Amino acid sequence: MQLKWLEDLVALEQTRNFSRAAELRNVTHPAFGRRIKALEAWAGTPLIERGSSPVTLTAAGASLLDNARQTMRNLGHAREELLGVAGRQEGVVTLATGRTLARTLVADWLVKLQPVLSQAGGEFRILTRALSETAQLFERGDADFMLTYHHPLLAVRLNARQYSPLTLGQDRLVPVTRANAHGQGKHRLEPGKPAAYLAYANTLALGRLVEDHLANHADAPDLRRVVECDSADALIEYALKGLGVAWLPWSMAAGAVKAGQLVPVGDKRLEIAIDVRIYRPKRRLSPLAENIWRRLEAG
Repeated sequence: MQLKWLEDLVALEQTRNFSRAAELRNVTHPAFGRRIKALEAWAGTPLIERGSSPVTLTAAGASLLDNARQTMRNLGHAREELLGVAGRQEGVVTLATGRTLARTLVADWLVKLQPVLSQAGGEFRILTRALSETAQLFERGDADFMLTYHHPLLAVRLNARQYSPLTLGQDRLVPVTRANAHGQGKHRLEPGKPAAYLAYANTLALGRLVEDHLANHADAPDLRRVVECDSADALIEYALKGLGVAWLPWSMAAGAVKAGQLVPVGDKRLEIAIDVRIYRPKRRLSPLAENIWRRLEAG
């Protein structure tokens, strides 16, 4: 039995979809399916309800999932103890997050946390991954904190008895496009006129959120997908070039909007409100990590 098979099972339960889980695990769909079958062969019993959509675990699969998560946590804790013995952990605080938040909120944090880090002679390590990979890093104990966007459709399944969340603020996904010389959008969302759409890849949590929002919106605009990308950093550049409309976090787009480079399009109902949450283990962390958490709680 290989550890990666357990990580595959965790990814499959989080996404409830073989194709999406395969993308998150950076393997082909057939290869991912073979690994799940290999895990079932090792377990000696089916772990997946065949024919169910979304994917559902059997009772045996759910039981193994709990053990898989516990195994990854135990390995993470063992690694922490080893690092502590080596004297490396006390001065290093690790945050697992997405690339968009690393660019926006975390960048602002680092400025505020410099006095704390300098006083302790500490280092702030940032690991950026997709949402499910971020959760796996955190559950394995490879990060002290996990920072994510939170929305009912993006709920991160963590054991409430082992982890504590803190809501740090709110953000929103806003459709924006390049502004012309008159301050109007180069692209408009008008009935019967498909607008060029700059889309997130479905491997990104924000992409799944936008797609679901549009699919269930009574007055969703006509959109013509011209670009799909797995980076919000890239999408804002494409929007600035006038290539189409992109749903960008306001924290990222606000500066360009205020500078007259981008302009929101459509009505407020097309916007998507999201929270920003940080998670920590309930067990005690290093003194530096505990100090950072207290600063966050104090606002």
